[in-house]
Amino acid sequence: MKGNRRIKGNMLKSIVIMTISLGLVLSLAGSVVAQSGTQSAKELSSAFSTAAKAAMPAVVSIKVEKAVQVSPMEFGSAGGFNDPYGLFDDDLLRRFFGDKLPPQQQQSPRKHLEQSLGSGFIISKDGYIITNNHVVGDVDTITVELKDGRKFENAKLIGTDPDSEVALIKIDGGDFPVLPMGNSEKIEIGDWVIAIGNPFGLNETVTVGVISAVGRSNVHIAAYEDFIQTDAAINPGNSGGPLINLDGQVIGINTAIFSQSGGYMGISFAIPINMARAIEEQLKKQGRVVRGYLG
Repeated sequence: MKGNRRIKGNMLKSIVIMTISLGLVLSLAGSVVAQSGTQSAKELSSAFSTAAKAAMPAVVSIKVEKAVQVSPMEFGSAGGFNDPYGLFDDDLLRRFFGDKLPPQQQQSPRKHLEQSLGSGFIISKDGYIITNNHVVGDVDTITVELKDGRKFENAKLIGTDPDSEVALIKIDGGDFPVLPMGNSEKIEIGDWVIAIGNPFGLNETVTVGVISAVGRSNVHIAAYEDFIQTDAAINPGNSGGPLINLDGQVIGINTAIFSQSGGYMGISFAIPINMARAIEEQLKKQGRVVRGYLG
């Protein structure tokens, strides 16, 4: 009997020791997993930071201006005839005043200066910059500002392609920072990406997301569409800026968003860089893109 009790006591001690040991092992394992998860998050964060910092010097802010003629009627209370609903056109006024129209109505069209902002990125040390057609396509002056504060007024428009939304401009000088090119054919859905630009004039803004889809078309942005879709936030002013991978290479040109509110809703579109480079080569050579047609 005493022997049985002794055996049972030893077994109980063994079970207690094993239970304690298992608890310690599980606790240590949980700690290791937590530390591993934290370390992985830190490594990913570091990858984002490294890629963004390396790319920023080659990302530029673009300011454009265009003088447009505005009739006194359109000018409204700013100096013309205040007719916000367009009720008083010339024919109606002549019925009452004959050839003696109100003084405001006889004024010649006025010039109004329109301004807008966009982004771009340098692709060669001699100052060629890729951006969007809707940023620089129909403007009078283009001013480019670099991260280091250098400002280049009257940048030269080399060429635009409205059908793809790609445009090429150039600034004078040399030894500019250049953004390395990636291969948009090798991207995968779910890959991490970084969008860099100047939304609302907020220079050097970085947002992060993943590739949501590739080969998007029929989104009615351009005639030729093969967009990369991402959930990285893109807002007004981001247009023309780069979409880069974690290696800091450009894989797309941020171009547009899908929105029912006018703001970011989680769906953004970028032109694949392989497509943009093929267009850029033609723009550099002849200022426009020539495409073949059947029939």
